[in-house]
Amino acid sequence: MERINFYDKNLETQSPDERMNRQFSQFLKDLEFAYNNCPHYKELFGTDFNVNDIKTYDDLVKIPITKKSEIVSLHTKNPPFGGMVPDGAEDDYWKLKSIFINTGFLPSDRVVVTFSFHLVPAGIFCDNALREIGCTTIPTGVGNTEIQIQTLKNLQATGYVGTPSFLHMLIKKAENMGYNWNEDFNLELAVVAGEMLPNSMRKELEEKYKIMVRQFFATADAGGIAYECAYKCGLHFSEYRLVEIVDPNTGKHCEPGQPGELVISTLNNRTYPLIRFGTGDLVEHAEEKCECGRTAFRITKILGRVDMVTKVRGMFIHPGQVQELIRRFHYIEKGKMVITRENDYDIMTFYAELVEGMEPTETLTENILNAIRDIFKLKGEIRYVKPGNITKEDKLIEDLRKWD
Repeated sequence: MERINFYDKNLETQSPDERMNRQFSQFLKDLEFAYNNCPHYKELFGTDFNVNDIKTYDDLVKIPITKKSEIVSLHTKNPPFGGMVPDGAEDDYWKLKSIFINTGFLPSDRVVVTFSFHLVPAGIFCDNALREIGCTTIPTGVGNTEIQIQTLKNLQATGYVGTPSFLHMLIKKAENMGYNWNEDFNLELAVVAGEMLPNSMRKELEEKYKIMVRQFFATADAGGIAYECAYKCGLHFSEYRLVEIVDPNTGKHCEPGQPGELVISTLNNRTYPLIRFGTGDLVEHAEEKCECGRTAFRITKILGRVDMVTKVRGMFIHPGQVQELIRRFHYIEKGKMVITRENDYDIMTFYAELVEGMEPTETLTENILNAIRDIFKLKGEIRYVKPGNITKEDKLIEDLRKWD
């Protein structure tokens, strides 16, 4: 095995009891701070709430969950930050430095960061963490495939951060341009997130193109949550997050191997404390010690979304965006977004049913495609269907992707 790094081996190999005592002790301090200083939590928990009633990990179920799907409405109701007290800055705020060290990055790496830097935090928080490690970062962002390829080649980048499908697309594009990937490029490590990583794609990247591929898991709200070590037997949870896997129907903690919603609480965060934040991700977990020596819970499967939100090419899309797209065009009677996957690439197709008597035109098609890019921050396709093809039973978003 190569690039087997530890950020803090003592913490990462603690016994489960030691870890729980450490994390839960800090959580209680954070809980008291959030309740006393954040209007959102004061209102959510109620005036009868008593921090002293939370004595064990099992008592966490007494605390209401703040759902990711609720964050936008909270911020709208109580601008600018929903009563959750962002105030100042903290070193390594997103807690990604430890994750990137543990996935294998070294100070000597030259890393292209291909997540967006525009109106989403992914590019910025990855770039900041890598620079704190000492890496030379190359903030390429998304798109511009030919420039990305020239950058990878000319700077002999050794690391990549982004979605796996975009890396796969860059390699295929480079081959179409006449390059020999294994001879012309020097990419050693790809740390990927934002979408599912099919086994077939991982095998091709690792065996054919000799790239070590490791995954990490993060959200815009909470930053780094989990990461994959060199042994690739699940994603270890960060030492700086108190983690729960919760049955979405009963609210009870799930046993290992049982699907549940990932709920996390940030630890020692005075800027934007998250207490029992429901990410909306449906996962399975394991608790046994990993071969690498780490003892934290691990995500063994990411099964999808608990709610109706889905992720396409690293970006969340939700039904409200589809409704907004339909409202923009009085020519559209009904519509739905269908997500498929071809050649390891997500395809987002808007199915539009036009009002009676209206025929599609090039101008209308161009306007709808531009609106899709504006609303979803992603390129999409459009397909017109005859009246009656879209029914009331159809979901606004249909995810037809299958994962091997």
